[in-house]
Amino acid sequence: MTDDQVDHDVQVDDVRDVATSDASVPDELAFDVEDLPGGALATLEAVLMVADEPIPAVRLASVLALPVADVEALLAELVAEYRGERGGRPRGFELRAVADGWRIYSAPAYADVVGRFVVDGQTARLTQAALETLAVVAYRQPVTRGQVSAVRGVNVDGVVRTLTARGLVAEVGTEPTTGAVLYGTTGYFLERMGVSSLDELPPLAPYLPDIDALEGVDQAIGETR
Repeated sequence: MTDDQVDHDVQVDDVRDVATSDASVPDELAFDVEDLPGGALATLEAVLMVADEPIPAVRLASVLALPVADVEALLAELVAEYRGERGGRPRGFELRAVADGWRIYSAPAYADVVGRFVVDGQTARLTQAALETLAVVAYRQPVTRGQVSAVRGVNVDGVVRTLTARGLVAEVGTEPTTGAVLYGTTGYFLERMGVSSLDELPPLAPYLPDIDALEGVDQAIGETR
């Protein structure tokens, strides 16, 4: 074998070793997860707690800078721990493998209680401020927050966020001139009101100012979103 052939074989082996290393060893972090409180297991838990969708083990391994096999072993340990198989009490939540990923969910045994909590949150009574804001949106939609504020005489940003979170109003577009977000009521609002269309709402509109009379309020308050 010539020297050139030996050099070529060495270079090929080096490239193969680098490729294998890159595929199996995650990027280095500025810290070692084992040095954090609770080590890799607690660090994995922290990541899973903020996940709003199933996270593949490969991605978790990349985030923690650990081999995929190690992360899969940690996931299995958490599954067992949450079920009480490690000597502790069963938790009210569990770790599931779904949709090619992992995510923490409330345990099925508590579905009725969790459902009651969610329903109670959705049926809680609206404040007077929320009812007044909702009325303006319902009868003058599509309408911007600035226009609603002009009608009510107070800032309604927080109230609109609450109504949006409750599913009663939603963004329906933007005002062409100012770019301010336009809001309107939702199908859920009609359902809660017990009507099939806005035409069935009680005749309150004549007591509210026309939107044309509020032209320019968005520019005055500098509202865009």
